[in-house]
Amino acid sequence: MTGLIDCNNFFVSCERVFRPELRDKPVIVLGNNDGCVVAMSNEAKALGITRGIPLFKIRDIVSRHNITTLSGNHRLYKDMSSRVMMTLASLADGLEISSIDEAYINLDAVDDDELPAYGQSIVKTIRKNVGIPVSLGMAPTRTLAKIAARFAKKYPGYKGACLINNSDKMTKALCLTGIGDVWGIGRRLSERLKAHGLNTALDFAQLPKEIIRDRYNINLERVWRELNGEACIGIEESIDGPQKSLTCSRTFATEVYTIDELNDAVAQYAAYVAERLRRHDCHCTAISVYIATNRFKESYYSNIAQHRIPEATNDTSILCKEAKSALATIFRPGYGYKRAGVTATQIIDGNGLQQSLFSDHDDLKKRKRLMSALDKINSEFTSHDKVHVASIPSKSIAMKEHTPRLYTSRMSDIIDIKCTDRSDNTKAGKEN
Repeated sequence: MTGLIDCNNFFVSCERVFRPELRDKPVIVLGNNDGCVVAMSNEAKALGITRGIPLFKIRDIVSRHNITTLSGNHRLYKDMSSRVMMTLASLADGLEISSIDEAYINLDAVDDDELPAYGQSIVKTIRKNVGIPVSLGMAPTRTLAKIAARFAKKYPGYKGACLINNSDKMTKALCLTGIGDVWGIGRRLSERLKAHGLNTALDFAQLPKEIIRDRYNINLERVWRELNGEACIGIEESIDGPQKSLTCSRTFATEVYTIDELNDAVAQYAAYVAERLRRHDCHCTAISVYIATNRFKESYYSNIAQHRIPEATNDTSILCKEAKSALATIFRPGYGYKRAGVTATQIIDGNGLQQSLFSDHDDLKKRKRLMSALDKINSEFTSHDKVHVASIPSKSIAMKEHTPRLYTSRMSDIIDIKCTDRSDNTKAGKEN
């Protein structure tokens, strides 16, 4: 038996922990440059707001219903996620974190009769310790646990924990789950399945095994087996291994027309990517640069260029130089650019790094010490860029987003609580 913990409306819930006045009110969280909606409360969903919709398209709805709009505060969300996972690790066995707001736990050691109460106690403890509401789905497979978690979130009668542990519950849950809501079945695939008359998860699960193997690929066969109670899907990527890519991208407040301004932005993004590579003791052998104009204008232009790096590196100056060189190949004058980004790819772990025989090893050691000193100094400051290489500007292109409060990691942002002495109030009341 496996369990899936899913934080409810996670970004919004993190904000509500420190701003309780937002509870039961429509709230949306915006992405880079406050351009699009990346998360919303149930109250905002009820008003027809969906993830990914640009803010300018719903400004009338926001104004009419007095919806609170917040800039994404991802440092806060990451910190709150770690607190949820630490609490969960103290309550359950076999914790496997799958995303910032989801994790799996092993429930094999818990008796079936005790699972509902055990699950509800986990939900209550996380809410009490961290302030984040969560839903727990418990089932024989991860795909069924996803479905159970959705029911736990949707129906208050489950008290935050839904258990699917027999064929009757499984049949009922699959019957009430649309084929597009099954983990591993995307929008296009769900349209294909619906064209074959498969509208619910139960329709798909009841297909004969021979048809599944003949008509669909191995991934869909695994989904089919999971829906029928056979565990065969784990976390797709190891949480301990290096990431396949690292990206830093931003949307500008106003359109940028000159290559000098784009060079400054790309250099800053490359420096951020380099710092993250060093943080995880990783190196990359390729870097890509992406630029795009406003996609809502007729003269839309976007392009991407990749540069191979002869020797794997995480050196800021080298990555900045390569990023600027890649930008020069795709920049087109006369356009107003609205977005740019830098991605490090072909990432390798530091333990597997092999240097060329012709490398200047003394120089590499010096540069490594320099980057280490750079990171150490910057780690002492909130902005993380107090010290930087000379090719990187100290001032970035303007963004529209507001500076969020870091309630849990910046001393100046910690909430002040003012208390009154109840004994003094009581004494004053008696005197009056």
